[in-house]
Amino acid sequence: MIIDSHCHVWARWPYDPPVPDPEHRAAPGGLLWHMDRNGVDRAIVICAGIGDNPQNADFAFAAAERSDGRLEVFPDLECRWSPDFRAPGARQRLQSALGRWKFRGFTSYLDEAENGAWLVGDEGLAFFGLAARHNLIASLSVLPHQVPRVAELARRLPDLPILLHHLAFLGPRTSATRDGAAHVVLAAACPNIHVKLSGFGNVAGPDDAYPYPRLGWIPQMLHSAFGSDRLIWGSDHPVSGRHMTYRQSLDMVAVHGPGDSAARDAMLGANIARILGGTAARAGP
Repeated sequence: MIIDSHCHVWARWPYDPPVPDPEHRAAPGGLLWHMDRNGVDRAIVICAGIGDNPQNADFAFAAAERSDGRLEVFPDLECRWSPDFRAPGARQRLQSALGRWKFRGFTSYLDEAENGAWLVGDEGLAFFGLAARHNLIASLSVLPHQVPRVAELARRLPDLPILLHHLAFLGPRTSATRDGAAHVVLAAACPNIHVKLSGFGNVAGPDDAYPYPRLGWIPQMLHSAFGSDRLIWGSDHPVSGRHMTYRQSLDMVAVHGPGDSAARDAMLGANIARILGGTAARAGP
């Protein structure tokens, strides 16, 4: 089984430059078409209420209902674009979301200027503590300088599975971050932290192109630190289409990824299936 752990659907393309088909470029039907053509059985939709898509979670849940169980939705909670971002009451907002939707995980995007202290402050611990009690998965967009606080959160809540987006954002984009790679390697000591092999185009430099040979050290280093059972493939569709095809995003692991063929197969599906298998769709108090 192949499972895409990181993709998006939007009612309208949210990025610049504009595209000629903004209502179709990020449509659920396009995602399912690419999945069918490439043998991908299921996908996790990472919600992001950006651009003209403030109700993206509702849109994604509606698409999932029409997908015959192939799409799993992680709503965006406590994200930098939210109108109540970092306002008191995060735990209550999670409780409200649990009463509104059934889901097994959620995503949170930190602001790049943050140091991550909110994660382990009173508000963050109340929020993530409730998530752990409901057996949810936390999919986090964090930069290397924020990873030490993620590791502290992981130690405080060892039953909370944490997925780090896009190679933990190692690469040219954060190359000036002091001790960035060391922060990520140290976080591997927390067995509940996993890293997505996704978003290569997001972390690459302007001169990098598929198959990103200059970035090859990153998945190799992550494999050495986390092992093959805590690395997870994600396409980042349709955003990745600005850099590569859906098939190429899959081949970044299937062909060019670290480890042997058995390890790559696990990264392409078995690892995230195991994490999802330890959860159940949660709703209500």
